[in-house]
Amino acid sequence: MTKDDCIFCKIGKGDIPSATVYENSDFKVFMDLSPANKGHVLIIPKEHYDNIFQIDAETAGKLFSLATAVARAVKAETKCEGMNVVQNNGAVAGQTVNHFHLHLIPRFEGDGVSVTWKQGETEPDELQALAKAIRKHI
Repeated sequence: MTKDDCIFCKIGKGDIPSATVYENSDFKVFMDLSPANKGHVLIIPKEHYDNIFQIDAETAGKLFSLATAVARAVKAETKCEGMNVVQNNGAVAGQTVNHFHLHLIPRFEGDGVSVTWKQGETEPDELQALAKAIRKHI
């Protein structure tokens, strides 16, 4: 299933050209047009899923398996010192294209890229209670 107005569906189908790194029947890996760093790639399923809340476990597993191979390839080529694996869900979380996608962002010492958050505080009892509450939904 694709969405006619989804830019990533169009890229996945080949209607919009991309600098493709890898492609199979399920996924497309391509260079980000607005990269955070040299070697920044996106991995998309060709089937449309808005976000992590819609993607099925089997597809997600295949995607993350592919991500490990692509990450090693990007590291081999760019000689990066680290990598951020980023996946945003919903506008409030920074998602700008409503098609599930995974960013692989190579990192280099002093590159100025920031993928961080202000660390919060919590109490151990709060963590245990929340863990228990979440566990009920799994």
